[in-house]
Amino acid sequence: MNLYHYIVRLADNSHILGHRLAEWCGHGPFLEQDMAMTNIALDLIGQARSLYNLAAEVQNEGKTEDDIAFLRYEYEYQNFLLVEQPNGDFANTIVRQYFFSAYQLPYYKTLYENLQNKNDHHLTELRGILEKAIKEINYHLRWSGEWMIRLGNGTEESHQRMVNAVQNLYKYTGELFIADETDDTSLQSGFGVLLPEVKKDFDKSLFYIMERSGLTIPENETMQTGGKQGVHSEYLGYILAEMQYMQRAYPNSKW
Repeated sequence: MNLYHYIVRLADNSHILGHRLAEWCGHGPFLEQDMAMTNIALDLIGQARSLYNLAAEVQNEGKTEDDIAFLRYEYEYQNFLLVEQPNGDFANTIVRQYFFSAYQLPYYKTLYENLQNKNDHHLTELRGILEKAIKEINYHLRWSGEWMIRLGNGTEESHQRMVNAVQNLYKYTGELFIADETDDTSLQSGFGVLLPEVKKDFDKSLFYIMERSGLTIPENETMQTGGKQGVHSEYLGYILAEMQYMQRAYPNSKW
């Protein structure tokens, strides 16, 4: 079951952040970036679909990707607190995306390499999903990084909004690098990722962008954790209430 939980966690992060970005559809600051955020949302939801489908196959209990995506309780979701935070303004959305993509890219790349020459069918499928996702995440990181620089070096107001966004969201990045039982078991199984190594790449990327954006990393920040253990902020409940409505109001519906 560890592989199931491991895959579901990857899916939950992409799914919840994809849902958040989808809330921007039709509300972006201008058309081009409205479309860019919608396309990133589609990328993330596509990753989640593939991962949920694989998780259902691993679990082998007759469930579908939709069952796992929509019919779990809040405490059963393992996504990071970072990805469930509200969109806020455009600056807040950019910083949230950058933080997550700067983590997701080195994590997925390392996991992809660790899955080389694995004979297990499910791990081979997971590697195929990662191969496609890495191409998408490269764009997500480049897009959000460019906006970090533009807004950080823009007007006085845009700079201050970026400062506020970094201050608001940085405290959720610590959880990304704290290993738990699922992380430890995956390492023992020979395919997991060493989180301190991912953090080195994350910090390198972050320092580069922050310096070019004229922003600073908050010091002595108390990190918020709990998402990986199913202890979430109030915001996830609102997301699930909207996201799960159709499945719960009309159970077993066929589209």
